[in-house]
Order: sequence, then structure tokens, then C-alpha cells
Amino acid sequence: MTVRSSSSSSSPADGGAALETIAVQALDYWDKATGALVPPIQPGTTFRRDADGGTARFGRVYARDENPGYAPAEAVLAELEGGAAAMLFASGMAAAVTPFLTLRPGDHVVAQTVMYWSLRKWLLSFGAQWGISVDFAETGDMEALRAVVRPGHTRLVWVETPANPLWTIVDIAAAAAIAHEAGARLVVDSTVATPVLTRPLMLGADLVMHSATKYLNGHGDVVAGVLVTAEADAFWQELRRLRVEHGGILGSFEAWLLLRGLRTLFLRVRQSCASAMVVAKHLASHAQVATVLYPGLTDHVGHAVAARQMRDGFGGMLSVRMRGGSAHAAATAARTRVFKCATSLGGIESLIEHRARIEGPNTPVPDDLLRLSVGLEATPDLLADLDQAMAPAASLS
Repeated sequence: MTVRSSSSSSSPADGGAALETIAVQALDYWDKATGALVPPIQPGTTFRRDADGGTARFGRVYARDENPGYAPAEAVLAELEGGAAAMLFASGMAAAVTPFLTLRPGDHVVAQTVMYWSLRKWLLSFGAQWGISVDFAETGDMEALRAVVRPGHTRLVWVETPANPLWTIVDIAAAAAIAHEAGARLVVDSTVATPVLTRPLMLGADLVMHSATKYLNGHGDVVAGVLVTAEADAFWQELRRLRVEHGGILGSFEAWLLLRGLRTLFLRVRQSCASAMVVAKHLASHAQVATVLYPGLTDHVGHAVAARQMRDGFGGMLSVRMRGGSAHAAATAARTRVFKCATSLGGIESLIEHRARIEGPNTPVPDDLLRLSVGLEATPDLLADLDQAMAPAASLS
């Protein structure tokens, strides 16, 4: 199966397979032993050696080093992102922290001010413990990013786009140019966009990270992470070594479930995007809503960049800021019925969360903000649910 290298995901003009075809057919997978179109699960942890103790015949020693169950999902993910290779991890956090583990005392990294909260907390702790300088920047503003990057000293620039939970849009190509001019690598957390909407490596990023727990799996039954690289270079081999030595590996069954989820990725993400746009427009004129944060709306500060580097939609995530403040936000989240009040995102069911309450007193997230993950339910049911949940909030004024 020939794979196109362009950013388009459909209507191939050069005879190659569209990205959604690659995902659905798992790179034209079929089991050579049985003809089955679904891969088998290989739970083995150790592998037979050759008579001389070598590994020439099977090429594997131990599942922590090389798990054959990873190969189908990693191959599909590398192709979807247009990368040279992909690597599965036991969680999104395991994938996210691994590039930082290559740093040495005295190195400098830049990340964005509002990003995945758990990673932000870990990065501050890691930097303080290991002598790594960490600066945060409003990476939706390229001049703000340029101001904190230190040429010759910054090693990694970490951006997330759209960024949780304010849905800031980062110009990936511009951020890559700034990072590379300074001698740094650009890593993009593309969990929310997925390769359906954005392919960061095609825009100049060096690494792309996903919490595969979210949209890539999409069914709320797998915790996983993935890194995809533009080049299978020495840095990539260092990341592979760290995965082996730190043991942040995914189970064989989880890898199988992830591949199952990838096969419906395009349908799920496109439907979530379509519904999220309807929800965003509906809430933009709602009496109880002060602001809707969604890059698909033309008044969003990052809309022009999002329209340029995203395709097929603007994501299934949005946030709203309630006119009545924190009390209104908490009351609304407690009253939804179709939207489930729960942590996470990117699944088939719609979720709502009062983020400031979850993140705690040091969060940079406004306390009047509700984060919504729009799932696959009927859109009219989602709108009706939000309307009934927000209506009582007026009585709190």
C-alpha cells in the first residue's frame, strides 16, 4: 500500500492510499498464517533463541525490549503522522516525560503556560530536582515564545495545540523555526488534534506526542501513550533505550485494543468535530455563558492559524466561561445528564468538568471555566442537556 506524504487525508491524487484507508485497514494488515484481517494478540514475554544463543531467527529476546504486539499499531501511527517511526508507552505521561529524561543538568526547556496540568506539575518538579531550567511562555504568541528561547542553551520546546483547556492554537511551523534556529527540538502534544486534523511533523516538528488513551483509542478502555519521530536518529534511539530501561511499556492486549480504536479514528473525530461546532455556536449566544473557547469560532484569537494548519474540523473539545463564576460552573457540571461529569476526553461519550476545582489552587485555569469533550451522542440531546443544566444557574446570580 503506497502512502501519501501530503497533509491531505482524502481523495488521493497520486494513487496512494488516503489516511483514513490506512487507519481502517491497519496498513492493509492480514495475518499471513491464517488470512485473518484482525491481528492476533501475542502475550508472550520471552522468545526462543537460536542454538548458539543468538537472535538471528526471531530477532527478539524479551517483551520489554521488543514486543511483537506493538508493531501493527506503531506502523499505523507512524504512517498517519508521516513519521519515520512510532513508539508505544504505558501512558500518555510515560510518553510525554521521556524526551525530558534525555536532558542534562544546566539544560533549558520551554513549555507553554497553560497545558496538560499533570505534565506541567511534573516538569516543574523534575526541573528543580535535576537542575533543568524551565520557562513557560504564551506559545500562541510567537514573539513571546522567541523571547524565552535561549539559543544554544534551550534543548526542547514543548507545545500543545489545541492546548488544554483554553484551546490556544500554536503556529507549529513558526514554533519549529524558532526552536530550530536556537538549536532545540520542537515536541508537539497533538492529543486533541490527532492526525485526522493536524500532522505536526509535516509542519516542521521533530516529535509528536499523543495520550493515546484519548482519541486514538477512543473507547475509554485503554491507558496508553505514543511518540512519533520525524527522523529515526540517535535521539530517537536514546528515547527507545529509555523506554526499555524505565519499563514504561504497554501490555499486548492494550496495544491490540489501541489498534482496534485506530480503525475508526477518522469517523469518530470528524463526528465529534461536527457536533462540537454546533455546541460552540449554540453556547456562544447562551444567556449564562460569558465566553466560548473554541478555535472553530471566527472570533477565537487562534482561528486563522487553526484554519491554516487543521483540516476536517477544529476538534471535539471546547470550554465555556460562565457569567456567574465558579458557582455557576460547578452547578452546571453537577446537573448535566448526557454529559458525564468525569475526567478525560476523546471518548465516545461526552464529558464535562470544572477544571479549576480538579487542578487545585495553583492552576492557571479560570475558576469559571467548564471543559467539554463532545462525544458521539445525538447533537440535539447534547444541546438540550446543556440548556437544562445551565438554566438553574440563573437563580444563583
